[in-house]
Amino acid sequence: MIYVCPLSQLNATIKHLSPSHLVSLLDPKSMIETPPSLHRDRHLRLGVNDIAEPRDGLIPPDESHIREILDFADGWDRLAPMLIHCWAGISRSTATAYIVLCHLNEGQELQAAQLMRAAARHAQPNRRLVALADALMGRRGRMIEAVAQMGPGEFDVEGTLFSMPAKIEGGVLL
Repeated sequence: MIYVCPLSQLNATIKHLSPSHLVSLLDPKSMIETPPSLHRDRHLRLGVNDIAEPRDGLIPPDESHIREILDFADGWDRLAPMLIHCWAGISRSTATAYIVLCHLNEGQELQAAQLMRAAARHAQPNRRLVALADALMGRRGRMIEAVAQMGPGEFDVEGTLFSMPAKIEGGVLL
């Protein structure tokens, strides 16, 4: 299972789920240390801001971040959960979960987006992360279009913990 949560729920979620892998997407000034229950090589720490376009003084997601996410996902044996978080659990973390899900389920971009929407009404995947991944993974716009079809998430200041299976079974959801 792939789980997504905001930073405020991270410690409780780690205690409850005992994930084997953790992805943190925070601005560099807010980056956390690896929790004691995890091996350092199983914690991907990406210091990026939640922006879609470059802005002075902020770090936009770039292709190197996508490569790190894909390599990290390749190292996950799926025997225990992967937990992904950002500050609010709405944008960077949901985009990363979507990217991992698409990476593990090639050709099911729409199903992955529908699965995410069904699991998280608040999800608003960062469009820059999705577009970079779409290009790097050779998905020819399918990831971008699928996320656009999700529509806007329900407004919330902070998301709540949600999960999605790493393997998509069956066809189109909903």
